[in-house]
Amino acid sequence: MVNNDKSTVTESINTIRFLSIDGVQKANSGHPGMPMGCAPLAYSLYKNVMNHNPANPSWVNRDRFVLSGGHGSMLLYSTLHLSGYEVSMDDLKNFRQWGSKTAGHPEYGEVPGVETTTGPLGQGFANAVGMATAYSFIAAKFNRDDAKIIDHNIYVEAGDGDMMEGVSHEAASFAGHNKLSNLIVFYDDNNITIDGKVSLSMSEDVGKRFEAYKWYVQTVNDVNDLDELNTAIENAKAETERPSFIITKTHIGYGSPNKQDTSSAHGSPLGYDEIKLVKEKLGCENFEPFFVSENVYAHFSDIPAKGKMLEEKWNKLFEDYKSKYPNEAKLFEDIMSGNFGTEWIDKLPSYENWGEKVATRATSGFVLNAICNSLPTLLGGSADIAPSNNTYLKEHDKFSPANYAGRNFHFGIREHAMGSILNGMALYGGLIPYGGTFMIFSEYMRPPIRLASIMHISPKYVFTHDSIGLGEDGPTHQPVEQLAALRAIPELIVLRPADANETVYSWKAAIQENKRPVVLALTRQSLPVMDRTKYAGAENTLKGAYVLRDCGGDSDIILMASGSEVELILNAVEEIEAKGNKVRVVSFPSWELFEQQSEDYKESVLPKKVKNRLSVEAGIAQGWQKYVGSYGDIISLEHFGASAPANILFEKFGFTVDNVVKTAISIIERNK
Repeated sequence: MVNNDKSTVTESINTIRFLSIDGVQKANSGHPGMPMGCAPLAYSLYKNVMNHNPANPSWVNRDRFVLSGGHGSMLLYSTLHLSGYEVSMDDLKNFRQWGSKTAGHPEYGEVPGVETTTGPLGQGFANAVGMATAYSFIAAKFNRDDAKIIDHNIYVEAGDGDMMEGVSHEAASFAGHNKLSNLIVFYDDNNITIDGKVSLSMSEDVGKRFEAYKWYVQTVNDVNDLDELNTAIENAKAETERPSFIITKTHIGYGSPNKQDTSSAHGSPLGYDEIKLVKEKLGCENFEPFFVSENVYAHFSDIPAKGKMLEEKWNKLFEDYKSKYPNEAKLFEDIMSGNFGTEWIDKLPSYENWGEKVATRATSGFVLNAICNSLPTLLGGSADIAPSNNTYLKEHDKFSPANYAGRNFHFGIREHAMGSILNGMALYGGLIPYGGTFMIFSEYMRPPIRLASIMHISPKYVFTHDSIGLGEDGPTHQPVEQLAALRAIPELIVLRPADANETVYSWKAAIQENKRPVVLALTRQSLPVMDRTKYAGAENTLKGAYVLRDCGGDSDIILMASGSEVELILNAVEEIEAKGNKVRVVSFPSWELFEQQSEDYKESVLPKKVKNRLSVEAGIAQGWQKYVGSYGDIISLEHFGASAPANILFEKFGFTVDNVVKTAISIIERNK
């Protein structure tokens, strides 16, 4: 029988505290203070509030909990352990150690029950906004008056650091504007950062800020008052028009006689002597590290059974739904399992009007509109430049509180939040989310792109205006180092197509990818559709690089390029060959896809015996050295651009047929 008396509840909350500080102490590294302060919140959510099933952490209708202050990870690990998740005592003891799944910050996919990778502050908060967004769409699409198969909440712990980071401002504004009412955020208001008092760096009224964002704001004056805390939670769950923000007053390092409410409790182990004092003060009778009484284990033991019952009840609801709405149920099962079918592939367009000029950003928009009806959960938008990014789905409505089933998102001029919201949408499951902006503003999105790569999730990024080819907007808007910076992110796939048909296959690669985020780098300027009766087929885009035009024998030089510069090297071939040289042309849309190919294939494209090589790309040279080798050269852009028409910029900066020819001949001559 589960003992729920007050003393057992107190002992259970303190056990979360003790496990957390013991884990940090054993690792001699970590953040004990926040878990000590927030233990009552974690206890209340997992024991009494949330619908979740430790035996099936991916149950689709579970409540989600996001620890945005990921530095307090021992709070989450300890609570998951006690609640019956697959987090063992040995896992707690191996906190922050080599090979352990209990990393210093929670990592999605490593620990059952961790909903997203957090640590970079503000990201978890914004991911949760994305989850609430995904919830709103899925619920609107599939719920029926007599069957709400999606009905749950997203709970978030967020601290002072989350509130300071700009991404939380952007995401909070988006959430309030869109009335994401199943989002409940607890602001861990402990008034301490690593530097000291929060007043050193922040003095605004955070509650009023969130009221201005159109959130429902409450205050819990003491997190240890479970009645007050639970009343606020029930109020938040009853709110249907606004996301909820609960200012939760906590004490960092709660129970520590010498370190409570000080910055010294934030990011360093307490020390064995102080831990003993904490346990004495909080009434612990066993000072052994990682001790959990049978009484506490028994107290938490009803959580798995309750979770199993909740899921079984939902399964019956879904079976009834399936009998009433078989088509919707089939689609729901398919998308939530990641099965998006193949019908969309037949809808992919083909460009056969050789020589026709079309910007790859325009082709991208055409592809999206061609396939979207066959991919009913392909959805996304732009950071306020949809007409320039060509991200709008013309036959579909906008996502809004009036229509959560809309598939066009107005993320606003909030690139950082857009990236983080896309991550949350991807983590939720069932969706193919994309977001667009100019490539230069990928800089604002770099943190969530990196996290998507770490988590092995696959949002799609439509980055247009990919070079100096955007022209008159000038150097502030012309990406020079961004391609290299994006390619430097492990696990990220970058595709820079050279014409309309390569763009089509770039989208095919993006949709089929489900474990890595994908960038499509697209032009503002129009590019000719290459004559595929003369050149290799665009389906080779899926291999990352391919021989676009060969010379019928051993090559004297290989010319390679991505995107708009492929046209340039093709135009130089005739003149180079007129001087008695044989030229191979390689289109190189994706380094990452090329590296996935077999060594035999890579050798067939770039044979080692051909030392003379030239790459051409309107960005910095970084990275091309791997493919050019010590004998070759790179035509690149090692400085910022200028404000002028695109054709003038390409000419002035050396991206001309004459310069390609001159450089190619120079390579051949010097290596004879």
